[in-house]
Amino acid sequence: MAEIKNRSAYHDYFIEDKYDAGMVLAGTEVKSIREGKVSFADSFCFFAKGELWVKNMHIAEYKFGTTNNHLAVQDRKLLLNKTELRKLENKMKEKGFSIIPLRIFFNEKGLAKLEIGLGRGKKHFDKRETVKKRDVEREIKRYLK
Repeated sequence: MAEIKNRSAYHDYFIEDKYDAGMVLAGTEVKSIREGKVSFADSFCFFAKGELWVKNMHIAEYKFGTTNNHLAVQDRKLLLNKTELRKLENKMKEKGFSIIPLRIFFNEKGLAKLEIGLGRGKKHFDKRETVKKRDVEREIKRYLK
């Protein structure tokens, strides 16, 4: 089973909360996700009429798809509970918060899920601090081996 991660999200944002959301997908989109043909570049989530959508997520066209193939970049609806949607919408109204797609995976039932995170953007010096911490942890692991 494929699991595709958005590595740049952790570099650009402090992730405060995580949610698993279902997605409304076409059959060829699911097949492309299983092949791992997903790109998170510049993707983000937004609210429209009380519903949560993901924008700019690229799911490549299925190579064996016929005329029923999907569009590679389109808005896709995310499925969450009303209480989770309300909570996220209230947090989005605060300054500096964004909802970022973190990873796509398949659950035990074989359904495609999108893990989204409520994140606050990092400044340039925060990114340098993150890199320093990662390097120090790597050095410590190297010495302990």
